[in-house]
Amino acid sequence: MFNYIWPLAVIVLSNVVYQICAKGIPSQMNTYASMTVTYAVATFFSAAAFFAIAKDKNIFKEFAYANWATIVLGIVITGLEVGFIYAYKAGWKVSVLATVANGLLAIALIFVALFLYHEAINWSKLLGLVLCLAGLFFINR
Repeated sequence: MFNYIWPLAVIVLSNVVYQICAKGIPSQMNTYASMTVTYAVATFFSAAAFFAIAKDKNIFKEFAYANWATIVLGIVITGLEVGFIYAYKAGWKVSVLATVANGLLAIALIFVALFLYHEAINWSKLLGLVLCLAGLFFINR
């Protein structure tokens, strides 16, 4: 059970700190300069974690396993970061932005799950979709 829960706890804690940091980027700082610093730090910590836990310390061997998803993930993560930073600079509130974005994400992923992964859509998921839409309506009132 612990192996099931701890990643979720890391995601939630990291997302809370992420939102605080994204909101805290100075408005006068160029967003892409900020992202360069952010990803330099992320690169350092990712490499340090690799060398701390990997049995085979040949990181270049691991790089050979990279595929299109690894490359595209880097691009879309940049889009995520930039989107949040610009949204905060535009005046979105921390209490609203992530909730709205994640509600819309939940709705979009229902269709991704259906069409790309052929996951079943049941009444429970449809009710969740309706509740997400209702929640988005009320949070934006």
